[in-house]
Amino acid sequence: MGRRARSRRLQQQQQRQRPEGAADGAAGGGKGNGAGWEGGYPEIVKENKLFERFYQELKIVPEGEWDQFMEALREPLPATLRITGYKRYPEELAWHTNLSRKILRKSPQLEKFHQFLVSETESGNISRQEAVSMVPPLLLNAQPHHKVPCAPPGIVRGLLSEALPPFGFVIANDVDNKRCYLLVHQAKRLSSPCIMVVNHDAASIPRLSIEVNGRKEVLFYDRILCDVPCSGDGTMRKNIDVWRKWTPLHSLQLHGLQLRIATRGAEQLVEGGRMVYSTCSLNPIEDEAVIASLLEKSEGALELADVSCELPGLKWMPGLRHWKVMTKDGHWFAEWDEVPHSRHTQIRPTMFPPKDPEKLQAMHLERCLRILPHHQNTGGFFVAVLVKKSSMPWNKRAPKVNLQGVATEPRAPVHPSPAGPSELDSKPVPGMGAAETTETSEGLESNGNKKDGVCGPPPSKKMKLFGFKEDPFVFIPEDDPLFPPIQKFYALDPSFPRTNLLTRTTEGKKRQLYMVSKELRNVLLNNSERMKVINTGIKVWCRNNGGEEFDCAFRLAQEGIYTLYPFINSRIITVPLEDVKILLTQENPFFRKLSNETYGQAKDMAKGSVVLKYEPDPAKPDTLQCPIVLCGWRGKASIRTFVPKNERLHYLRMMGLEVLAEKKKEDTDLTNEGAAGSAPPEDEGSAEQEQAAEPAASPDASTGSSPAGAAPPR
Repeated sequence: MGRRARSRRLQQQQQRQRPEGAADGAAGGGKGNGAGWEGGYPEIVKENKLFERFYQELKIVPEGEWDQFMEALREPLPATLRITGYKRYPEELAWHTNLSRKILRKSPQLEKFHQFLVSETESGNISRQEAVSMVPPLLLNAQPHHKVPCAPPGIVRGLLSEALPPFGFVIANDVDNKRCYLLVHQAKRLSSPCIMVVNHDAASIPRLSIEVNGRKEVLFYDRILCDVPCSGDGTMRKNIDVWRKWTPLHSLQLHGLQLRIATRGAEQLVEGGRMVYSTCSLNPIEDEAVIASLLEKSEGALELADVSCELPGLKWMPGLRHWKVMTKDGHWFAEWDEVPHSRHTQIRPTMFPPKDPEKLQAMHLERCLRILPHHQNTGGFFVAVLVKKSSMPWNKRAPKVNLQGVATEPRAPVHPSPAGPSELDSKPVPGMGAAETTETSEGLESNGNKKDGVCGPPPSKKMKLFGFKEDPFVFIPEDDPLFPPIQKFYALDPSFPRTNLLTRTTEGKKRQLYMVSKELRNVLLNNSERMKVINTGIKVWCRNNGGEEFDCAFRLAQEGIYTLYPFINSRIITVPLEDVKILLTQENPFFRKLSNETYGQAKDMAKGSVVLKYEPDPAKPDTLQCPIVLCGWRGKASIRTFVPKNERLHYLRMMGLEVLAEKKKEDTDLTNEGAAGSAPPEDEGSAEQEQAAEPAASPDASTGSSPAGAAPPR
């Protein structure tokens, strides 16, 4: 191993010594012009003859456009972004550049713009998202009261949440435990109490139940976003390794899983609900074949919606009605009867279009949308919108909920293929695998005997757990002595939903308090034994270090301040715009640096957490015209803010302060009329480190050399 390490270091040193642009060209045509990977890696040749043969035969590209299609695939994908819609910005929420991500990162001329993108993304105000990935949530048409589960990779879940205030909720799922923590990090940017992140196989995600008017009922979802795992050949512009690895075998291997996930989604969709199925693949085996098979097995319960007028600016190609299946060695099959028995475990009947012309026509596969890269300078994508007209055939009898709240449902029929059973036929029906059937009986006792208000992870006997063991979700009891001091200190409104507060520990001091919506509380309390919940809720209070010396042991958290603020009636300081600038650019400004207006409100307050509120003045249209709510701390002689760095930068940009970045420093210099320095950010740890120690809440230690009582402003 030592010899290999030395060899790698030597190669890296040689690469660094080469002049810029002298990267090796790949065998077979690399030009060595620096267009390949950084660090001297060989340039990947953007050619795949089998790929071209496959799609030319299927005719997914209009006649005469093949060269433009291939040329677009070989070009880098342009960077796009969208402004977070739920924060009530104006229209024109999505923006497109002609610059690749590499150019944005490396160009000195664009350094300030790149820093803007990074910090605004971290603060949740924008999302750097591929243009085609913005399409499925728009077609989902989620409304404020909707219950929405989704299983998409990446940031598309965040877009869903923007349409849902606390009346509905989003349950975001990923089978990969590590990606779940990335999802938590993304969800935290939205600061929403109605998002839950769970870790399940989407093909067998459990049926949940909720309490309605004192009765247990099965939870059906109003909207479902089903972005399934796929071969990803529509992402060649950004994932250039696909050029080298692409083979039609990938689609054959994924088709069964995609169909099971889509079937499970359809089962849990409410009648009249809408499910969006999407892939970043152009292959009909992963696209139209899945939709056709799902429509056929639904026996009229599902239908493809005509969404041709819902996104008038989008260019797309209608779905295919005829296609063929190719093996990895390039052999074609036009229908199932042609497939030899030796290939039946690899190729399935559901991969072919229906034989019956009338049945095929009634499916309206042309209503599917295939987005081609050269039409609008995007990636490749496929979308289909399904509407549920009635229960699935095997669910004509509604699922029942037993006394312990466990939902049981009929088992979907499995039809053996004409050639007999195969490996795919023998797999569990979506949602009714071994884990689900056993928990119908085993889960009764555990659900009935669980401690009140404690929602722990499901026992290992009932469900395989992967990754880290999660801390339980413990709702604060109504008689908990922890809450009355908080209620008194902040003069919380009687309407405050205290039963929606929870912690992540059953022992010791509660360090952080989180808040969830009423609907998610219902889901958690009734399904904790059936779900592996990674994260939910937003942080609203954090315990002070040494907080017992103050009237309240908990300070406000910026993450949840916009949710909490409407209920707070005390410890609110209204600050003018100039004071906001001072508070955001100086770590612990003394009272004398602030206005008389601010000092007059703060001087008689006890030490502790405060709300700093800026209200815009309509009579001064040239000033900032949106309200700002910040968490702060009233010390002995100063006031400070507890605001994360990137959110701090966002507010300063809104006020017209220039933000300068230095490559060699992690800190950011904020310059405006000589103001310098910034308060340390709050909670910059990763999303999975929820229990990490908080920064000291009291700022007085940092002003030890100042007098105990500073003079008021002149």
